[in-house]
Amino acid sequence: QVQLVESGGGSVQAGGSLRLSCAASGYGYRYSCMAWFRQAPGKEREGVAVIDNDDNTYYPDSVKGRFTISKDNAEMKWYLQMDSLKPEDTAIYYCAVESVCWVTDAFPRNDFRYWGQGTQVTVSS
Repeated sequence: QVQLVESGGGSVQAGGSLRLSCAASGYGYRYSCMAWFRQAPGKEREGVAVIDNDDNTYYPDSVKGRFTISKDNAEMKWYLQMDSLKPEDTAIYYCAVESVCWVTDAFPRNDFRYWGQGTQVTVSS
């Protein structure tokens, strides 16, 4: 059974930084596509970063240049470094993993089967 556990959320002032972590257990696939999503109250879920087995990455314009996704394949962990945070970044952040996915603006439409429970990020102005 695949389980994902996020950590690192919290509250920060605008301009600050946070680093989210996701640890997977029970994932036995050879390939992996790791992603981060977020959902703010009253808004649709948004994909904010994805990284594939070859370290290709994609970020939407809303976070490009501010967020960085990285991974540790051996530990089956991935991270989201969030810098220059804005109040509009406030949301619950979820990690997700799938064996393959598009590393393009289409990645949020990929059928990620495995999800974490979410961690709250709050950015105050």
